[in-house]
Amino acid sequence: MSQSSSPVEFRVPPVDAVALETRAAALGTRSIKRAAKISGLKLAVAMMDLTTLEGQDSPGKVRQLCQKAKRPLPARDEVPSCAAVCVYPDLVPEAVAAVAGSGVAVASVATGFPAGRIDRAFKLREVERAVADGASEIDMVIDRGAFLSGRYGEVYDEICAVKAACGAAHLKVILETGELKTYDNVRRACRIALLAGADFLKTSTGKVSPASTRPVVLLMLEAVRDHYLETGTIVGVKAAGGIRTSKDALRYLVLVNETCGDLWMTPKYFRFGASSLLNDVLMQLEKERTGRYQRPVDFSAD
Repeated sequence: MSQSSSPVEFRVPPVDAVALETRAAALGTRSIKRAAKISGLKLAVAMMDLTTLEGQDSPGKVRQLCQKAKRPLPARDEVPSCAAVCVYPDLVPEAVAAVAGSGVAVASVATGFPAGRIDRAFKLREVERAVADGASEIDMVIDRGAFLSGRYGEVYDEICAVKAACGAAHLKVILETGELKTYDNVRRACRIALLAGADFLKTSTGKVSPASTRPVVLLMLEAVRDHYLETGTIVGVKAAGGIRTSKDALRYLVLVNETCGDLWMTPKYFRFGASSLLNDVLMQLEKERTGRYQRPVDFSAD
């Protein structure tokens, strides 16, 4: 382990991969009754960070995204708004203006998303700018090069510095689990982020495959549960990347409930990073209401 300004210990026990994957698979087969399914689908909407992180993003696209986050199904008031919209730092002011008064938060990626390969001073300035422009949540990426080289102290120190730069804004730490490769690495990265003060652990940027998987999210949920039992501090989990169907969303909610319990069954402590997921959930809600599937073209693309 490299030198760090903190004497914290980053050792973690090895992960039993067979047990982890077996439990994740078993929980994915749980049957859900209709009333619970409808409630779960609405909760999934309320837990979504509706996201656009493309080079072609524009103010108009962000305004459309914000409108959809505020009223996912305009004709149905019982369908909740999304938890947040997630955009690049330069589009934070546009998003803040578009969601004003709605209760939808504005999250911004930062620290050189998605690679994180820029100077730390630039990373901190990017965070400070996004917060100054009104972002109440920051999604940072860890330096995977430092982590995979064993420079865990550098990763810890950088998360601490970003956390300080966030001020009152919540910090989601993106582990990019697809690049960490092993469950042992994921568990260690969780430990580092938790000790550094993360408000959320997040699976991925959505730019690397594999992104979110149920075994990885189960491992992260176990990490935040154990952290809570050890410290009394609740840290959230955000599953992002590759979650496209309502069936997937419900399976993740089963993981949350069975692993962490009711405390985490809220947008305050569990989120989906979503773009295409929202429309599939809305289609399922309409199918449950009408008995027939809507066409995808009946829902806005943004």
